[in-house]
Amino acid sequence: MTASTKHRVVVGLSGGVDSAVTAYLLKKQGHEVVGIFMKNWEDDDDSEYCSSNIDFVDAAAVADVIGIEIEHVNFAADYKDRVFAEFLREYQAGRTPNPDVLCNAEIKFKAFLDHAMRLGAEKIATGHYARVRQNQTSGLFELLKGLDPSKDQSYFLHRLNQAQLAKTLFPVGELHKTEVRRIAEDIGLPNAKKKDSTGICFIGERPFREFLNRYISHAPGPILDDRGRKLGQHVGLSFYTLGQRQGLGIGGVKEKGAQRGGGAHEPWFVARKDLEKNTLRVVQGHDHPWLLSHHLVAQDVSWCAGQAPVQGAYAAKTRYRQQDAACRLEAVPEGFALAFPEAQWAVTPGQSAVLYDGDVCLGGGVIQSAVSD
Repeated sequence: MTASTKHRVVVGLSGGVDSAVTAYLLKKQGHEVVGIFMKNWEDDDDSEYCSSNIDFVDAAAVADVIGIEIEHVNFAADYKDRVFAEFLREYQAGRTPNPDVLCNAEIKFKAFLDHAMRLGAEKIATGHYARVRQNQTSGLFELLKGLDPSKDQSYFLHRLNQAQLAKTLFPVGELHKTEVRRIAEDIGLPNAKKKDSTGICFIGERPFREFLNRYISHAPGPILDDRGRKLGQHVGLSFYTLGQRQGLGIGGVKEKGAQRGGGAHEPWFVARKDLEKNTLRVVQGHDHPWLLSHHLVAQDVSWCAGQAPVQGAYAAKTRYRQQDAACRLEAVPEGFALAFPEAQWAVTPGQSAVLYDGDVCLGGGVIQSAVSD
């Protein structure tokens, strides 16, 4: 897009500072900007944890200061069908899904994009820390990491396709978070100092186990260590994720004649979930072999370019905020496999494996299995 091209842009205003500055920057560039506040969850609007009403007030205040229209749109039914139902299915199957990835693919860049197009928009914009560019050689649109490495959100956006990327702008992806907050303060945005939301969109800041309890059936069962010794009882396999060390409710096992301080007090980590036997397996020590994997297989694959990259050397993330890890991409039926020269920690089925070529996010898939060596 050249600087002189002016568009009708619909911005997803969440009530946070990133989307507020996004709207401001686009208006400043001369685009015709309209704000939309997406309501995605309404099961417990009156709960102390649900911030939707406060967020809408903040979004409306931002729109007022910037001088743009704002519309309140309810996507709760879409969200429940397309995101939440899948989230529950994955948890019931013993996996740990990433609802933010699903929400971006199904709501923000599908339901919201469709709605914006009906309003006559040529582009949509959100406050994500990522970038889009058109490759001059291939003509394809590419998803790039945000310039602020501590805030990059390309991991959550890796399921975006060519049609979605062609219509999307990410203005704050070109900035560092400190700069975004400075702009917000300079122009007097009422939410300039609002803290970033950390919760999954529909859970907010509420205790996760308490939330899941309302929707998922659960059967307690034994917690065993790697030698088969019973250490306690779990409250339901869905409530645990690989690599978890908090909230296990188990003490150590003291060997007869064990030396004091001889590793007996190392923390315990969730390492495996045996659904058939309803058993949680835990190990002691961060670098236990059960927690380390050199290979993974991913399915439900989505590539930004519309086709798989050639097999070979790339980098990947198997969880958000992880450093890129060198890997080799191999094709397998219905998905792809990654081989890592350096073992990866707590690779978790249900999470996304996302592939990178330098700053370019190529896409990824849902981790089905990982092999501990």
